[in-house]
Amino acid sequence: MKQKIKQLLCLLLACQLFTGTAWARPDWPADTGIQAEAGIVMDADSGAILFGQNIHVPYPPASITKILTALIVLEHAQPDEMVTFTETACNSVESDSGNKLGVVPGDTLTVEDCLYGLLLVSANQAANALAEHVAGSIPAFVDMMNDKLAELGCTESHFDNPSGLNGDTQYVTAYDMALIAQAAYQNETLLEISSVKNHKLAPTINYPGGLTVNQEHRLLKEGDDFYYSPAKAGKTGYLQAAGNTLVTYAEKDGRRLVSVVLKGQPRQYFTDSTELLSFGFRNFQNAVIADYESRYVTGDEIINLDRGSFQASDLMVDPESVITLPLGSTFSDAELSLDPLPKNHPDRAVALFTYTYNDRVIGTAYLMAKDSVLIGDEEPETVPEETEVSETEEATPSNLSGSSKGGLTPAAPGIIMKGVGIVLVLGLIAAAAAWIVYRRRKEAEALARRREARRKRLIQSGEEEEFERLLAEWKARDAASGKNKKKK
Repeated sequence: MKQKIKQLLCLLLACQLFTGTAWARPDWPADTGIQAEAGIVMDADSGAILFGQNIHVPYPPASITKILTALIVLEHAQPDEMVTFTETACNSVESDSGNKLGVVPGDTLTVEDCLYGLLLVSANQAANALAEHVAGSIPAFVDMMNDKLAELGCTESHFDNPSGLNGDTQYVTAYDMALIAQAAYQNETLLEISSVKNHKLAPTINYPGGLTVNQEHRLLKEGDDFYYSPAKAGKTGYLQAAGNTLVTYAEKDGRRLVSVVLKGQPRQYFTDSTELLSFGFRNFQNAVIADYESRYVTGDEIINLDRGSFQASDLMVDPESVITLPLGSTFSDAELSLDPLPKNHPDRAVALFTYTYNDRVIGTAYLMAKDSVLIGDEEPETVPEETEVSETEEATPSNLSGSSKGGLTPAAPGIIMKGVGIVLVLGLIAAAAAWIVYRRRKEAEALARRREARRKRLIQSGEEEEFERLLAEWKARDAASGKNKKKK
């Protein structure tokens, strides 16, 4: 009898071990490394850090600084505005930093031409001229750069100039630079300019026939030894103190990644960037949160949040948000927390979903109130109360606007004031309603543009049908996994 009990216990233990192994979440991939001192690869859609090495250690950025400069310029100036190169813009550079555009004081180029010179061949004079054009002076523009850092959540970096040349307190971490790149390459104009292979500038004093500038990022140049086809945009940098620095934006199979290399070595920093991006593409997958998440958005449960109490069915998940998971894992492997809203949140947002995997943040999504739902801190629309008039008052000649003789008598001043007040209230309500409709239409248009951009990326990559097939298989596998876990 004792022997049978021992055998049964052993069998149960083996089953327990087998079950635990079968349903364990895959480990986070870590089969990469780079020779540069610091590097990172981030999913541009989810914000998940896929791999990092010394990502919170500050280094001189060199010319990758110009990505932030370009982003701020495009947020405050139109591409066709004319930029004048001043004495300060031309000469506020280090003596050995060159003049790749050959500009002199008095030259004028469009903002767009200056950006091509800035991002393709790293023209320092273009950085200075753009800074003066946008902010009035280089120091004022530097203040804008550091304000933008705070806006993007970058707490480990600081800039002294718009070009990336040496500065006493100019430094950036790989993590912060990835946040900057993530924001920058959402700007379609910046992405387009950074992606071209060459561009001819308008005539200047030294180049009356115009000057053609060529892309310096070797991962983007077909036929180059370092060409990497998923790479679409980026920026190189070099200073003796900084070593080689590199930012790269890449797209593949409907996914978008950004990589950053700091304190790299010649040639090797291109290899490091390729390895980071390849690691991110081959080991991970994205899931659209709204396609899987049902918590807090279905049923009659009342959800109490900072912006009010809502019935779950009146809420929705931001349809564009994604999480990034290791291959072989499912959506149910991610852990969810409901967090307070950050300061800069969409108007209809009521909470923030944060997803983690083995204690790593793999994505966030806003929990949104549907359009027809009133949010607690919004002012409800008010309808003016009708003035009740008694039957006696209605029959009193003094309350009538016309006399029995058919002539009109002046209305009482009180009635006129009430009428004016009602008209004003109705006007304010109409204006408020029009603003709400306009705001929601803009949000819907922005959402539609993001969806269309994603669809175009899939079509261009030739992977749209394959992506949809894999998504369907993943959903089916996820559903089966959930059923098995319930049975267990």
